[in-house]
Amino acid sequence: MPAVIIFAVFALLIVIRAFKIVPQGYNWTIERFGRYTGVLSPGLHIIVPFIDGIGHKQNMMEQVLDIPPQDVISSDNAMVRTDAVCFFQILDPVKASYEIHDLNRALRNLVMTNIRAVLGSMELDHMLSNRDAINTALLTKIDEATNPWGVKITRVEIKDISPPRDLVDAMARQMKAEREKRAAILEAEGERESAIKVAEGEKQSAILQAEGELEAAKRSAEARERLAEAEAKATQMVSVAIQKGDSRAINYFVAQKYVEALGQIASSHNNKIMMIPLEASSVIGSVAGIGEIAKEVFGKDEPATVRQNSSKK
Repeated sequence: MPAVIIFAVFALLIVIRAFKIVPQGYNWTIERFGRYTGVLSPGLHIIVPFIDGIGHKQNMMEQVLDIPPQDVISSDNAMVRTDAVCFFQILDPVKASYEIHDLNRALRNLVMTNIRAVLGSMELDHMLSNRDAINTALLTKIDEATNPWGVKITRVEIKDISPPRDLVDAMARQMKAEREKRAAILEAEGERESAIKVAEGEKQSAILQAEGELEAAKRSAEARERLAEAEAKATQMVSVAIQKGDSRAINYFVAQKYVEALGQIASSHNNKIMMIPLEASSVIGSVAGIGEIAKEVFGKDEPATVRQNSSKK
């Protein structure tokens, strides 16, 4: 009876050692007497018990590795504290098992040293404003270094870059000064544009005013020219009448100038009372001469008008 129990236990132990179930997303290496012989993919497998054994269990899924914070000195001697995160995936379980010991610790130290190398070659301003360039440079360097390990680095992300407090305050003051400078420049440019617009408006207004004055001067000159032509024509007609011996034309001309002179004297703002000695007979004679001229002019048309009215009757 004890022998049966011992045999059953031994058989159960053989079954446990012979049947291996590999979960999805993992690869296991098989070692025979400590030497690598093969890889078990996900699923059920049977191995030789007590001869073959499981060497390493590698996770083939993409993994995340947190990089602890560290202090980095930039090229302009600024001390910053930075941390990162690394995403990687094992492509070759054999290399990951036998080409490197303690893969996670090796990756962590490799990322930390490359962060110091990349960030240490940059100035602080460039470091703070070029996260994408830093991530790309780290990814290229680390992926090249881990290729012999059968590992693919998919992403390296800088999580935080923290300068010291006094440096942050200095940067804030610098940024404030730059913004005030830009605001002053924009305000000055606005005032300049406003002054230019005002000057252009005044220039356009002066041009339009000058054009208006020019046009008014042209119209005034034309009016004076026409008035002069009318006076010249009137003078010529009076001269012709004088040549014909008509003294009434002289009376008309003299009376017209006399009345115009009186009108100018009367319209003066400085004269409140005007006392001028006049000969009534001269004025009446002049007016009478004007009346006779009018009768002569309009009297010629009177018979014709009478004849037209009589014919209508």
